[in-house]
Amino acid sequence: MLDQSYYDKADEIIACHTREEHSLIPIIQDIQTAFRYLPPELLTYVAKEIGITEAKAFSVASFYENFSFEPKGKYVIKVCDGTACHVRKSVPILERILSELGLSGEQRTTPDMLFTVETVSCLGACGLAPVVTVNDEVHPSMTPAAATELLKKLREEAANEN
Repeated sequence: MLDQSYYDKADEIIACHTREEHSLIPIIQDIQTAFRYLPPELLTYVAKEIGITEAKAFSVASFYENFSFEPKGKYVIKVCDGTACHVRKSVPILERILSELGLSGEQRTTPDMLFTVETVSCLGACGLAPVVTVNDEVHPSMTPAAATELLKKLREEAANEN
């Protein structure tokens, strides 16, 4: 069960759009931006508020790969494994990041909700391969050692914010 603040924020977001079916995607994009994931309870709520079926809302949200029903960490790290990145050794970078964070193939978010690691097919920056993004900020020509330093910097940044 979600806290009332989630529904209040959803109401704010819905108010910025029309209450029509064609507003579903922009509304749920804004919700995902606000919470770093799309809580299923809010998707049900949005469907009701804009007058569409819950099934329709879930079919749209599950069709698009960028929507996540699972909570994500503060820092979403995407490791590209497209052809250019793969041949330039993106796999050891991914392995180093997962190892440093104590994550596995099944668990991709740290228990403290600080990091989520994803593998993507292409980030569209092949000339900069191998590439890693952190919250959509591109980090080109990545190496396992540079990945370790990046994680250290992000941990320090998070510690300084608290």
